[in-house]
Amino acid sequence: MAEPLFPALAAKPDKNALRFGEISLGYGELAAVAGTLARELRAAAPVRVAIWATPTIHTSVAVLGALLAGVPAVPVNPKIGERELGHIVSDSAPALVLAEPGVTLPEALAALPRKDVQLTGAPGELPAEPDPEAPALIVYTSGTTGPPKGVVLPRRAIATTLDALEDAWQWTADDVLVHALPLFHVHGLILGVLGPLRRGGSVRHLGRFSVEGAAHELAGEATMMFGVPTMYHRIAGEVGENPELAKAFGRARLLVSGSAALPVHDHERITAATGQCVVERYGMTETLMNTSVRADGERKPGTVGVPLRGVELRLVDESGAVIATSDSETVGEIQVRGPNMFTEYLNRPDATADVFTAGGGWFRTGDMATRDADGYVRIVGRKATDLIKSGGYKIGAGEIENALLEHPGVAEAAVTGEPDPDLGERIVAWIVPSGQPPAERELADHVARLLSPHKRPRVVRFLEALPRNDMGKVMKRALEP
Repeated sequence: MAEPLFPALAAKPDKNALRFGEISLGYGELAAVAGTLARELRAAAPVRVAIWATPTIHTSVAVLGALLAGVPAVPVNPKIGERELGHIVSDSAPALVLAEPGVTLPEALAALPRKDVQLTGAPGELPAEPDPEAPALIVYTSGTTGPPKGVVLPRRAIATTLDALEDAWQWTADDVLVHALPLFHVHGLILGVLGPLRRGGSVRHLGRFSVEGAAHELAGEATMMFGVPTMYHRIAGEVGENPELAKAFGRARLLVSGSAALPVHDHERITAATGQCVVERYGMTETLMNTSVRADGERKPGTVGVPLRGVELRLVDESGAVIATSDSETVGEIQVRGPNMFTEYLNRPDATADVFTAGGGWFRTGDMATRDADGYVRIVGRKATDLIKSGGYKIGAGEIENALLEHPGVAEAAVTGEPDPDLGERIVAWIVPSGQPPAERELADHVARLLSPHKRPRVVRFLEALPRNDMGKVMKRALEP
């Protein structure tokens, strides 16, 4: 018989499992509530269910109930637009939608049979664990290059990734995690809710992020925090001026940042104020987690660490040849393989075949990176939007963004390339200034001094804010001249 995905639900330790605001469930209560929902879903036998994934305890119970029942669940972003929602509902064809009681659903979901998620239930035997290869979640991509694709994640991938993070982060049942991430994607849902539950630990979800809220939890029982760079940017801006906040974040066993690169400048400000070195990791919807800085390893700001246990990673050049050198300079596309991988894109065999190499089962991530002699990976950006070919050089946008953020007149920065008749592409810097905008030449000279002249921006454009998605990633395709 397969190992349970959540052994603590059977063991029922006498401790809190989930807390969202003032609402909490212990392991015994959670086993009863999610187990009751699971038995009801098994009796109804839907092919798959949609979950209106608000940042609530009800969403966590809904996902857990579906996983216990062995019914594939489709978490839906509650801020999603009508067109994308229509595509997801049509593509995934859920038989049922699970939602928090009283919440109003958009038309595409309101047309489906609905089951409100209750926080009461009867003790009972949990359903038998499904096969490890059975679909667990179908998580839709952001759809930046076309309609969103449904990534089919098997139970095996979830268990493998969470157990590899147990090893890398020395994650135990004693850890209490605080975060305020959305629950429709890998970071907040799989790592931030299912991760602690698999370990037998606890979750404290803030609902909405605030530096003070996270600090309050870390000053109490919380030992770990997960966040995205926009959150850590706010932390970096406040801990230097507030000793109480700095002390609270300094108490954390582990501060983890993901979903986008954390600027080195923010790393340095947090470390200076708290003594903490933020840990970065790298993953994708299709692969879950691939690499991380280890809790017991060297912290190298700006890197995403080394491959996790069970994950194979290589860099390849434009011809597909494997890059053998580890010199921190040679840029290649990341390819990975391992038990953390997705099964397929739902209803898209063409797209599934397209992202794997012809031989060997390597997944082409589209992310560009370098690798140093110690095996630490440094992401320089997406192949489609962050690799700039200018004057015969291949330049990663990420290192220029980090350099720009070291200028005192820069609050936020994004770097793109645009066609240039002489250079092929010219480097464009999109800047949210901190106070009076600096001169364009001043910023160009600043980058040339820190990096090299061919990496200086040729064009600087000032904005009031950078366009970002719900996970804090800059949407560079929205940056138009």
